[in-house]
This record gives sequence, C-alpha cells and structure tokens, in this order.
Amino acid sequence: MHDDDILIGYLIDESWLTLEQAAAACSVEPGWLIRHIEEGFFPHAESVAGTWRLTSVSLLRARRMRQLERDFEAVPELAALMADLLEEMDTLRVLTQQMDPDERR
Repeated sequence: MHDDDILIGYLIDESWLTLEQAAAACSVEPGWLIRHIEEGFFPHAESVAGTWRLTSVSLLRARRMRQLERDFEAVPELAALMADLLEEMDTLRVLTQQMDPDERR
C-alpha cells in the first residue's frame, strides 16, 4: 500500500484482527508488525495456534506508531513510548469526561 491509500472505517471493540488485516488497515507490511510485536511494542497482541491476532486498541497503536516513524523518522522505541503517552492521555480524557462537573475543579 501507498501513503496515499486511505482506509476509512470504525474500530470494533471486542474483535480480533489477523496480522494481515491489521497490516492492511495501517498501510504497512505484515513484517513491520511482526518486528514490532516481537520487540514487545504491542502488549495486546496474542498468538493463537501460531497466528497473530490484534485488537482494535493494537490497530490504533500501530497507526500512531507508523505515523510517528514516518512523519518524524522516529525509531520504533520512541514511537512506542509516544503511543504509550497518547493512550494514557486518551484514558485520562475519558475519565475526565465521566467525572461530575463539580469534581473536575
């Protein structure tokens, strides 16, 4: 796939994607994902009967990491660290939105 190819869709909670499906959704080669999985950058990925499966959380993480590596020429370790921070910010935003307005002060 090329950088110009744009895939639009919705993340599905509680669903698993195969390595090939996730790679296609992120516009990367399956080898890119395998290398990153083997380095431990995708904690939610799991291997079942020798086949890698990724969650929608991993898909979002892969897209972020690929973008960071491509746009900023970041090494995979830095891209993974930034993905961790972005995931933490997402979690904090959700928690903040769920709080009572009086508790936010």
